[in-house]
Amino acid sequence: MKSIFEYMSDLKFIKIFVPLVLGGGFSMPLKGNSVENGCPNILFIITDDQSFPYCSAYGCNFVNTPGFDFIAEQGCLFHNAYVTSPGSSPSRASILSGMYPWQIREAGTHCSYFPQDIICYTDILEEEGYSVGYTGKGWGPGDWHGRKRNPAGEVYNQKKLLPPYKGISAIDYVENFKSFFNNARKNKPFCFWIGFNEPHRGYEQNSWEQEGKLLTNVNVPRFLPNHDIVKGDLLDYAVEIEWLDSQVLKIINFLKEKDAFDNTLIIMTSDNGMPFPNAKATCYDAGIHVPLAICWGDRIKRKNADEIISSIDFAPTILDAAGVAFSEYRHMSGESLLPFLIKDTERRLNNAYSGRERHSSSRYNNWGYPIRCIRKGDYLYIRNFHPERWPVGDPTPLTADNKLAKPHSGYFDIDGSPTKDYFIQNRDIGKGIKYFIRTVGFRPYEELYNIKHDPGCLDNLVGCPKSELLLNKLRKNLDDMLDKTNDVRVTSELGDSIWESYPRRDFMRNFANF
Repeated sequence: MKSIFEYMSDLKFIKIFVPLVLGGGFSMPLKGNSVENGCPNILFIITDDQSFPYCSAYGCNFVNTPGFDFIAEQGCLFHNAYVTSPGSSPSRASILSGMYPWQIREAGTHCSYFPQDIICYTDILEEEGYSVGYTGKGWGPGDWHGRKRNPAGEVYNQKKLLPPYKGISAIDYVENFKSFFNNARKNKPFCFWIGFNEPHRGYEQNSWEQEGKLLTNVNVPRFLPNHDIVKGDLLDYAVEIEWLDSQVLKIINFLKEKDAFDNTLIIMTSDNGMPFPNAKATCYDAGIHVPLAICWGDRIKRKNADEIISSIDFAPTILDAAGVAFSEYRHMSGESLLPFLIKDTERRLNNAYSGRERHSSSRYNNWGYPIRCIRKGDYLYIRNFHPERWPVGDPTPLTADNKLAKPHSGYFDIDGSPTKDYFIQNRDIGKGIKYFIRTVGFRPYEELYNIKHDPGCLDNLVGCPKSELLLNKLRKNLDDMLDKTNDVRVTSELGDSIWESYPRRDFMRNFANF
């Protein structure tokens, strides 16, 4: 007789049991999916740490992305796409599961576990007959803890290349995709995840000079100092974006050669914002606002979208395109974008919810910095549940021999970079003071920003009498959603202890016990 654990590891049990628990019935899975009967291929392209608007389709004049732009030209370009978390591990888990980070337990925090009973769109499509695989970075970092493989699918990382710069991965994404394509079952549709490691740090410093880029072309966002060190760092970031985009073009051309492009739903986006202060690992706009383009032959009628879109919708959209019955994914919190894209109908939802818990191991006792937020209309409302904690990590960690390290050598929620070094070195000099304090200093319990006029999230409107009515509405919207989706952070008195109990797999004691 099977144990309950063995039943829970069986996808067929999960597909029947979970929908019933969540209040619905189920349908028998579809069989015989094939390209001949109209089932599309699925190509999901995800970059690592790329904020909106760093693609040439958005008018960025120091990044050239013809691959992304082509997908947008063939389909729809989204101007307000948001991920559910500003860190790669929870964001990717949310994309795969179609559920918010606070619904998926350990997978909702950075670099922990991926519980094996969490159903992913890849699991469902494989059951439906799809060939499923990935190259590069799938779900991670973390431990998939009992699953037979990475939730993104069967790994194809064998093919290597000589990267043009240090920091660019040696994984040959194009050749690995070709290997998967050639090995996939004939006449069966495929579902493939291309997980670029770029533009994640580190970068080869001053690679932009070898590419002939100019500091004078860089528009520095207002939350960063307008200094040549920062500009050069942004150009190195741009070099990696352009390199990965060149690989996207090669993959598109391969699909065309194989007469597979028109019947492939392609989604290209990123997992979270750019690896700069006040972006990645924060719920400010630059941390959760990402590029997004979707194409599918000539089926997409909508060409530009200003509506607010959430990455929670990707999994339902993919399954809808594959013809999977709604009952197979009713546990997911998002909704399919296909009616919006194909019929050019209005969106039922026009908001996005995001949040984070622990990112790096950077605070006393390995504590996180829990945040939840809502982007609705022109506004972003942020709630910092523990404003007494350092928002980007403790300033000073412990060394390996349990002694205090150099002051201001912490702040590990910010990736190491020339820009981070500039912030720290200029923390008490002129304008550097305001940038430093705004970045590492304590934050209030609530923040409210008008993204249309203040995309850098510099002018907190909480406390402004004119914003009080709006603030109350957004508070209620966020509370209602967190209650509806059972976020233990707000629905349980044990929420703090539950979230803090989830382990970080590369926990380092000297980072967390100061």
